[in-house]
Amino acid sequence: MAPHHVLGCCQRSLSWIPVIFINLVVGWSYYAYVVELCILTIPNNAEKISYLVVFHLFFIMFIWSYWKTICSRPANPSKEFCLPKVEKERYEKEEHPDTQQEILKKVVVGLPVYTRTGTGAVRYCDNCLVIKPDRCHHCSTCDMCVLKMDHHCPWVNNCVGFSNYKFFVLFLAYSMLYCAFIAATVLQYFIKFWTNQLPDTHAKFHVLFLFFVAAMFFISILSLFSYHLWLVGKNRTTIEAFRAPVFRNGPDKNGFSLGFSRNMAEVFGDQKKYWMFPIYTSHGDGNSFVTRLVNLDPEQIAVGLQINGKSSVDGPASPKHVLGDTINHIEDHQDGSFDKTDVAETVTVTIESES
Repeated sequence: MAPHHVLGCCQRSLSWIPVIFINLVVGWSYYAYVVELCILTIPNNAEKISYLVVFHLFFIMFIWSYWKTICSRPANPSKEFCLPKVEKERYEKEEHPDTQQEILKKVVVGLPVYTRTGTGAVRYCDNCLVIKPDRCHHCSTCDMCVLKMDHHCPWVNNCVGFSNYKFFVLFLAYSMLYCAFIAATVLQYFIKFWTNQLPDTHAKFHVLFLFFVAAMFFISILSLFSYHLWLVGKNRTTIEAFRAPVFRNGPDKNGFSLGFSRNMAEVFGDQKKYWMFPIYTSHGDGNSFVTRLVNLDPEQIAVGLQINGKSSVDGPASPKHVLGDTINHIEDHQDGSFDKTDVAETVTVTIESES
């Protein structure tokens, strides 16, 4: 046990190396820009002050969103997704997978779970001992099930998922703007140092290197930010982009897409004045999501379709599990329609067509 414990401590310590590296680079860039460029190199006071004001604005938002991404604990499935004591004992004693699936299917009837494995089985985590909610996956690095898991990011030493996805997207946005502003304002002094129009001082190294580093990071972050903006617009995670979620009627890559405007609101919230700030405004509780097409089992009609609650800057909203609430919620949106077919007992949610 001791060697295993020591190995775990070493792995946790080493996982902070990328974060330390990023903070060292950012710390040096702050010194190089503020001291070496603005204070020691730029002669014009008006230019110097304007650069410093805008720089610190981007710097504060960048650091704020970055540490919010790091410090936000990944959201885990609620207790209702744990097996009841009796079913848990039966599941653990049972050796046949088919019988285990029958136990899970009886439990999942009362839960807002509509996705399955590729073989049509109920998604169950044998490590966390929970039925996985839609879009939930087990992270081997964090050793936990993470709601709406996107990926595990070594640069923030954390899982990017439901609890911090907005912060992660803002971190990419502000880090990109931070690098773009540095590269744009340093460029003229980079050229002057390069062509020997300015005296050869110790600031030369910092200014030249600062431009190369800012430009390099800007190009790499731009591609990543563009990709995640596309994912937000499609209401997909990185995992779902590579492997479409499987519903009862088969795989559907657009299964959770509700149209561009509502997809954006699901991550950033309804109040646009909070979109640019790394504070929690996302919809729902992460345990269930609105889907384009959900086939309900006869026993599940009473449970209904989970609709995410209203967004709040204070935290996740409480879930709703009543079909009547679903109908009212959908009717409130002019771009949606609700249709219930008695024969197939199907709930159809049609929101803005996807291209």
